[in-house]
Amino acid sequence: MPQTKVVVDLSREFQTIHSFGASDCWSAKFVGEWEDETKKNHIADLLFSQDTLTNGQPKGIGLSLWRMNIGAGSYEQGEASDIKDPWRREECFQDAKGQYDWTKQAGSQWFLRAAKQRGVRYTLGFSISPPVHMTVNGKAFSPGGGSLNLKPGLMPAFADFLTKVSEHFGFDYLSPLNEPQWDWKAGKNGKANQEGTPAQNSEILDVARALSKTLSTQNVNTTVVNGETAQLNFLYERAESGRGDQMKQLYTGSNSLHDLPKVENILAFHSYFTTCDDANLVNTRRAAIQAAKSVDSPELWQSEFGILGNICDQYNGYPRNTGIDYGLYVAKVIHNDLTITNVSSWQWWLAINPYDYSDGLVYINGPDGQFKNHDNARMSGNVVESKQLWSFGNFSRFVRPGMKRVNVQLKDHPDPIAQAGTYMVSAYKEEASRKIVFIGVNMTEQAVALPLSGLSLKNQTFTTYTTSREKNLAKDTLSGNTLQMEPKSVTTFVGHYN
Repeated sequence: MPQTKVVVDLSREFQTIHSFGASDCWSAKFVGEWEDETKKNHIADLLFSQDTLTNGQPKGIGLSLWRMNIGAGSYEQGEASDIKDPWRREECFQDAKGQYDWTKQAGSQWFLRAAKQRGVRYTLGFSISPPVHMTVNGKAFSPGGGSLNLKPGLMPAFADFLTKVSEHFGFDYLSPLNEPQWDWKAGKNGKANQEGTPAQNSEILDVARALSKTLSTQNVNTTVVNGETAQLNFLYERAESGRGDQMKQLYTGSNSLHDLPKVENILAFHSYFTTCDDANLVNTRRAAIQAAKSVDSPELWQSEFGILGNICDQYNGYPRNTGIDYGLYVAKVIHNDLTITNVSSWQWWLAINPYDYSDGLVYINGPDGQFKNHDNARMSGNVVESKQLWSFGNFSRFVRPGMKRVNVQLKDHPDPIAQAGTYMVSAYKEEASRKIVFIGVNMTEQAVALPLSGLSLKNQTFTTYTTSREKNLAKDTLSGNTLQMEPKSVTTFVGHYN
């Protein structure tokens, strides 16, 4: 059994944690209108609740940020939207005459209310296409090319639309563009997979400036978060022409995002396609944090992640996988984004997933229990938990907004690349209550015991919460000054220091 000493230094602080979140794409539109209130509330509890069950297990993962998609109107277009799957179409709050209908996206609004009712700290509205009546091709996807799908002269109208929606729902944050490096166009059959638009870096700046103006003049409290970069390395490397090297392009020169009113000094990225192999996982994140330092260190958020495609022949999006290996993989990525890239917020993609795919937290099957035809779950369905949900909860439920990450060293196991394939530990403190939270990820088939050094632990006791093959944040008590982890598990250790 590995017995590497864990050395913690509470005085060496890193980022202040802002939040852990997920998005409502795209299932909330249907699930939020299920007639079965018990099932809807069960899903909301799994995602948002900070309550505990009678056995001490958390009722849910206690997300502290909820992302609501601001639709572009492809749903009203129906088949004419040329987006194949109705689940991936979305309504729009504004029509072509400029009139607003706040009854739209009713299912999404149900989950937004449910999040607020359960104490979710922050809400964020995000747009992935301008409204279809503003786009060049009248669609919620690109006609081709790498530019923003917005008719000339309509930037003020687009900014006003996003401002009005943000004001109506009281969003804390607004993200106006999503993964602008991808082309988001139709396939050879003329059909697109989802709403989306590319954008040049110059257009990202234009949108940010327009929103800065409208949010300020209309005195709306929402602030803008930029980026939503499709891959982490696009922050510092070239992507498609005019859409890469975003640290430099967005944060240097006279048109910088720095110091724009109502625009946060935050750059959001997505961790897709940079997690394989472990050396790439670590080195990409090292390069990103160095690039951030070169442009006066904007705060970094990891704002979208799920399990996509083939990952080192070890994990795969298809078919649906919800077991502990997938939970461990998610925890490994979260750990490295927090400890190497120093992200202050970490957010998941599909909170509710009807698909035969591995990028969900809570899954829904049809009433017959099947999910090969996901449309069966449009009116009702069965709720299925996943290890992705609970391993994420090892972080989101216990590392709360305002806590600070502190330094941890594994004395005889210092290399983060080696740690990524074996076991890793991070630590977070809440100074006011003198609370300390350790999160250990054990990828191996062996139990791990790690003696603690540098910490005076009150009562020599931790409360632990373990996610493993058999457990979902199962509560226990651990006496002594050693972090003990079961084989293939994620464990949160909660204690207080003297």
